[in-house]
Amino acid sequence: MGTVTPPRLEGTVSVGPKRRLGFAEFGPHDGRAVVWLHGTPGARRQIPQEARALAHDLGLRIIGIDRPGIGSSTAHLYPNVLGFAADLATVADSLGVEDLAVIGLSGGGPYALAAAHALPDRVVAAAVLGGVAPTKGPDAIRGGLVDLGVRLAPLVALTHVPTGIFLTGAVRLARPIASPGLDLYARLSPAGDRALLRRPEFKAMFLDDLLNGSRKQLSAPLADVLLFTRDWGFRVGDITVPVRWWHGDADHIIPLAHGEHMVSLLPDAELHVLPGESHLGGLGAGEHILTTLVDLWDAR
Repeated sequence: MGTVTPPRLEGTVSVGPKRRLGFAEFGPHDGRAVVWLHGTPGARRQIPQEARALAHDLGLRIIGIDRPGIGSSTAHLYPNVLGFAADLATVADSLGVEDLAVIGLSGGGPYALAAAHALPDRVVAAAVLGGVAPTKGPDAIRGGLVDLGVRLAPLVALTHVPTGIFLTGAVRLARPIASPGLDLYARLSPAGDRALLRRPEFKAMFLDDLLNGSRKQLSAPLADVLLFTRDWGFRVGDITVPVRWWHGDADHIIPLAHGEHMVSLLPDAELHVLPGESHLGGLGAGEHILTTLVDLWDAR
């Protein structure tokens, strides 16, 4: 089993009356801030070991944030994806962060774009790794697993709270079989994801995130499903911040066509296709992603 660098600091930040968001920090406390937004499902520790190690080499303060309803964060449903940006700004203020870059994996992608849209004076650049695309409005594209979410959204809306309680209990009961369960998922995954999940450091990261990051509660994925099937509250084409997009050409969850579609809408964007990689491929490109963000920061 591989090992992962533990967070330098973990805690929660108040973002409103009776609401808090959990966070975990890696790298130097005085480094340039990079906010890493986890996938669906995922939590604040869903940051690959390569990125955790590079944080020190590149002078980056990487901050993972729990979305509402996961880990240490209070359950809450935003009116739309854009609603997250105000909470992110509050977390940044509380942690003494002014300028920041954002990275969004899969379901974290829409929230990274929301931050880029709402906070153009603070977000220097955004990276999206196999990100979800809109399902409603003029930016929408169909296909992929998110289409299933569109069909299930009415049921999720009715059963959101009890299902979240059930999932939380299930995760706690699954602790003894988490490792073999992840091995089974790897065997059932496409070749690219299977190879990544069999690497000891990635398996250790996913287990750490599941058992230590998200263990307190697990209703955030349900909130994500609901918000992804609504209008996001902004138009992708209005984002002025530079966006760099990584996408596997064998992604079985979010097709590469979705990444191509999104990049075509963004005014300042580049697509990095990962040959032979599937949905988790971006997690294996940590060095390219972080050095690209540093270069964009330096070019400001």
